[in-house]
Amino acid sequence: MGKEIERKFLLASEEWRENASGQLFRQGYINTRPGRTVRVRTCNDAGYVTIKGKTSGITRLVFDYPIPVDDAKTLLDQLCEHPLVEKIRYLVDYKGFRWEIDEFLGENAGLIVAEIELDREDQPFPRPPWLGEEVSGDIRYYNSNLRENPFKNWGGK
Repeated sequence: MGKEIERKFLLASEEWRENASGQLFRQGYINTRPGRTVRVRTCNDAGYVTIKGKTSGITRLVFDYPIPVDDAKTLLDQLCEHPLVEKIRYLVDYKGFRWEIDEFLGENAGLIVAEIELDREDQPFPRPPWLGEEVSGDIRYYNSNLRENPFKNWGGK
């Protein structure tokens, strides 16, 4: 059993882009009922299926399994709800911590979110100068919700 303890932030500047290279992620959802999601994802030549439980605070159960990329592509195209969520993920290291910065495409173009995974909810970490407002508790920023209510529809922020 895996647990994910994750905090999400908007970005205050573009400084994070220095020396950052990204990879394209395509992901879709088979189930987005409250308290659980089933996600299918591709990145490069790899496929994954992920089952996530209900978030409590900033922690939730997560089970992530590799699957053949061709299976993942078929699931994305034929069984997942559309539109898919597409993004470029950048990995940025800052003072011993790895940040995942997702620049969304398509229906969610214009949205960029930084995430950090922690070992415990109260774990301190250094805040990079490019880090902005925390949105960990705002469900609009959950990837599964971005499929249902894309950023382009938010009308402001």
